[in-house]
Amino acid sequence: MTEPTTLQEAVIYFANPDNCVAYMVARRWPDGVVCPRCGSRKVSFLATQRKWQCTSRHDKRQFTLKTGTIFEDSPLGLDKWLVAVWMLANCKNGASSWEMHRTLGVTQKTAWFMLHRIRLALQDTEAGGKLGGEVEVDETFIGGKARNMHADKRAEKIKGRGPEGKTIVAVVLERGGKVRTKVIANRRKKSLQSLVRDNVEEGSSLYSDDLKSYDGLGADYAHEVINHAVEYVRENVHVNGMENYWSLLKRGINGTYVSVEPFHLFRYCDEQAFRFNTRLSADGEAINDGDRFSMAVGKIVGKRLTYKSLIGEATRTDA
Repeated sequence: MTEPTTLQEAVIYFANPDNCVAYMVARRWPDGVVCPRCGSRKVSFLATQRKWQCTSRHDKRQFTLKTGTIFEDSPLGLDKWLVAVWMLANCKNGASSWEMHRTLGVTQKTAWFMLHRIRLALQDTEAGGKLGGEVEVDETFIGGKARNMHADKRAEKIKGRGPEGKTIVAVVLERGGKVRTKVIANRRKKSLQSLVRDNVEEGSSLYSDDLKSYDGLGADYAHEVINHAVEYVRENVHVNGMENYWSLLKRGINGTYVSVEPFHLFRYCDEQAFRFNTRLSADGEAINDGDRFSMAVGKIVGKRLTYKSLIGEATRTDA
């Protein structure tokens, strides 16, 4: 059976454990299976258990496809995990834990934990240099209105956050290229200019609104400002690419997830940034769902998220 290109095909394809093994091995060990603990190539496949055994002398010589990945120590099969990865990587507005719970037949709590583990995998840990050319920078506020909250919750939300207790997300976007997102504590010059200098090459054309925190960037960038009180576009000066990105991010958060704790917001931003950054190939061609899923699977190794570290100080799970 050929590799899947749609969600329906993925469900059928990964229902076969042998297909899961073949697909994962081809992407994790394209040059041959190696022990994830010692790096040895002297391994044997235990077909009846779908495990490998390393012949080197060390503890825990047996390993599976899950070892050393976001799937490690999960009792769920790859048939469920890979479908969950497919859905989160390819559904434009994301996939809530309630939707995943109904689709996969797991509890909502389990689905919520699965989704956050997948979001960890989707993080852009290999940034690949700074953005350049024409770059837009902007920030927005995410979260519910504080006046609609209980007094205790309102006080918790407002402390250290933006207007009416909302959380601030800042983004730099290369026109025709990638985005980089960051949840920031405030909109002061230090926070926003650090984001720009860390992610944008000097000498690039930089476009922003007239927020005073961006003043001074003209020394290192060809900085142009658009005043939205007067106009939204002036020839090539605008931040319309950012407006498009904000609509995608907020559609997912407000429409699919409904309620997102500030404690976890950066993970949802990573999720949306992954989908945005994998919409086009290097030559400008649209990337299909099968190829985007393959990219996501290629990012699962070497990352681990325990439930204890996930919940941290959060008091409840969002959708």
